[in-house]
Amino acid sequence: MDGPALTPIVVLGATGSIGRQTLEVADRLDRAVLGLASGSLSNEIVDLAHRYPGARVAVARLPDRPIDTTLERRIEFGPDAVAALARLPEATVVNGIVGAAGLEPSLAALESGNRLALANKESLLVGGPLVLSALESGGGELLPVDSEHSAIWQCIEGESDEEIRRVILTASGGPFHAHPEIDLERVSVADALAHPTWDMGERISIDSATLMNKAFEVIEAHFLFTLGYDQIDVVIHPGSFVHSFVEFVDGVVKAEMGSPDMRKPIQRALTWPGRMAAPTVPIDLMEIALTFSAPDRERFPALDLGYEAGRRGGNGPAVLNAADEVAVEAFLDRRIRFTEIVEVVAGTLDAVPPAPISTLADALAADAEGRAAATEAVALAESLRYR
Repeated sequence: MDGPALTPIVVLGATGSIGRQTLEVADRLDRAVLGLASGSLSNEIVDLAHRYPGARVAVARLPDRPIDTTLERRIEFGPDAVAALARLPEATVVNGIVGAAGLEPSLAALESGNRLALANKESLLVGGPLVLSALESGGGELLPVDSEHSAIWQCIEGESDEEIRRVILTASGGPFHAHPEIDLERVSVADALAHPTWDMGERISIDSATLMNKAFEVIEAHFLFTLGYDQIDVVIHPGSFVHSFVEFVDGVVKAEMGSPDMRKPIQRALTWPGRMAAPTVPIDLMEIALTFSAPDRERFPALDLGYEAGRRGGNGPAVLNAADEVAVEAFLDRRIRFTEIVEVVAGTLDAVPPAPISTLADALAADAEGRAAATEAVALAESLRYR
């Protein structure tokens, strides 16, 4: 295979779920690993540094303990060190960082003309306009790793933008959507974390339960595929076998299907424009049920908040994301109820005035302002409960 599909890789967020699966795919494809980054110094990143002796290693936060002396000269510290890895020439940068900290490395990768395999949703939520500008000016490539957006990307390849009528994102519905008898005000943290299909981290599991994760994906689809919000729909599909649909102006609908497995979209981003064999289990259509239903927007208002924040533009998506992160953390700490997550986010969107996102400083300021307003909203919710 020729071209960028054979470029060595840099893995940001190497100790997380996406990072670990990326390295598994890279090893199987015999891809060289140029760089590894993590948020903090841990046994996991030290082990990876030993496993990939040729890779540069960066850790975002300064260590609070001595490091292995054999690695002392290889590990660089600080956010600038992480961004420097994203700038390594002719690399495929897989951004699996969690949080707004992933925005600057995404910009660095694209400004350097690299291929960015993006799994960090905050890059688009916090700084979508900046990412598109860096993509245009730097001449890099932006390829989605999220399963739904990877599905859309594969369905529209070779098609013109004018031929797309709409895209339809599929949502599992989380643990509650199919159970209208459940009182959402009384659900526990354990209940909300019990995702029926995917094995995910805590925040994304809660976001799936509220449908906030799908709200985020609507905004991501807007930026990734230059679609209007009226061209992006959502359908509940509990089986998660169809990852998304694209409907064209002539009525033809394409879908990408398969068993839930993040290694497939990761490999697609690493090997595009070609394909390489993978040890996946073929889908058995006789054993699956393809059922679909409309999202219950009244019980799960987070979805419409996503459209509202997206249409507001500017700092709207950044504030939405920041407020949700604060609210989900408060729910996991059992400080607010499940239904109050969306109430906190909605209140934060109302409290923070609209503002443009023109620079990285603007994006980070919007993130900080959203967090501050959401923290106040959580405190208010707690005080009202205990009066």
